Amino acid sequence: MIVLASDHAGFPLKEEIKVFLDGKGVEYIDCGTDSTASVDYAKFAQTACLKVTGGEADKAILCCGTGIGISMAANKVKGIRAAVCTNEFMAEMTRRHNNANIIALGGRIIDEPTAVKLADIFLNTEFEGDRHTKRVDMITAIENGTFEL
Repeated sequence: MIVLASDHAGFPLKEEIKVFLDGKGVEYIDCGTDSTASVDYAKFAQTACLKVTGGEADKAILCCGTGIGISMAANKVKGIRAAVCTNEFMAEMTRRHNNANIIALGGRIIDEPTAVKLADIFLNTEFEGDRHTKRVDMITAIENGTFEL
């Protein structure tokens, strides 16, 4: 299960990603927003993130104007590793090396076909593990306040 959320600026990307997921038969939860009327991204980020950390979804796709604000809000939720991606390499590597569970996309930065491509890559790329597991574990330790220099 995938969870989707956006603010007003990311709404068109989210809607295009929904069309793509529907075409692939991928189930998703849409946490809003439902229009281009101005809203605050943090509310939608938290709603989506809690579905991931609560086990209702494996990954999330979040969209705002740049992807930055919504990713910053998402990364405040314990257990979330959200990455802003603007190209195919970033979308692939954030899964392969960082085991990101959220991709953040910017509606004012990338077009809808690019957003769909990045979402597809993100959803279909596996974490490599190996040496990267240690690094992801370090991120978790920082989050838990147990990281030692």
